[in-house]
Amino acid sequence: MTVHPFIEAEKVAGHSVRRACELLQVSRTAYYARSTGTPGSRAVRDAELTEQITIVHERSRGTYGAPRVHAVLQQEGAGCGRRRVARLMRQAGLIGLHRRRRHRTTTPDPHAVTRPDLVLRDFRPDPAALDTRWCGDITYIATDEGWLYLATVIDIASRRVVGWATADHLRTELVADALRNACRTRRPSGPVVFHSDRGRQYTSHELSILASEFNVRLSVGRTGQCWDNALAESFFSTLKNELGDARPWPSRAAAHTAIFEWIESWYNLHRLHSSLGYRSPAQYETTLAA
Repeated sequence: MTVHPFIEAEKVAGHSVRRACELLQVSRTAYYARSTGTPGSRAVRDAELTEQITIVHERSRGTYGAPRVHAVLQQEGAGCGRRRVARLMRQAGLIGLHRRRRHRTTTPDPHAVTRPDLVLRDFRPDPAALDTRWCGDITYIATDEGWLYLATVIDIASRRVVGWATADHLRTELVADALRNACRTRRPSGPVVFHSDRGRQYTSHELSILASEFNVRLSVGRTGQCWDNALAESFFSTLKNELGDARPWPSRAAAHTAIFEWIESWYNLHRLHSSLGYRSPAQYETTLAA
């Protein structure tokens, strides 16, 4: 009687391949693929996905971890799970950047006029609230010429940086320039709440006058409570992490150019936010407009 080839193959050196695979928790398909030198369909698909993952990771400037890489692959029609993406990234030695803690740059003015907190830690995206609630803060960038200070204005509803300014000082005019740029760029149709910490730049009389001119209501968090301005703090952590904060920039001009390119060409237009359903601020606003 002729033995079926598959039955013959199931016995190697008197041992059952099926039983051996069960004991070793290896699929028989993987065993035969390995023994014949032919990669299985899953191995082929893993190789294809790894190539796509590498491209997405490079496109993100090496900043995306598995969640954002997975979101991009989903948007591009590559059906796979997040765990599979994480596994393939580990195998390929690809990692995302992690946020670092930052130092504070603003100090409160004990004699400043007391202002209310009009945000109360509610930084959730809101499709109906574009240009109604902004937040901002100041950070510093190290250069060989000294510190470069950056002030930002972020739309809480879409995470978009709607205004920003840099300077070699921490005077009120720095945050005033950022707020002025935001108002002139966005031209909000109604009153806007601008939230910040209690730094003396944000509680100054000069900024109060400018805010009144643009129909902006100033809001501040509590002293020493970083979570009261968590969105602005988180943005600076991301910026420093992705721009590279290990070595000083050669000049303030070089740092300014890098910040401009990162905010206007990457962050606002392309960087995905988990809070926006893995869309960029520009994509999110375009969806709302449509």
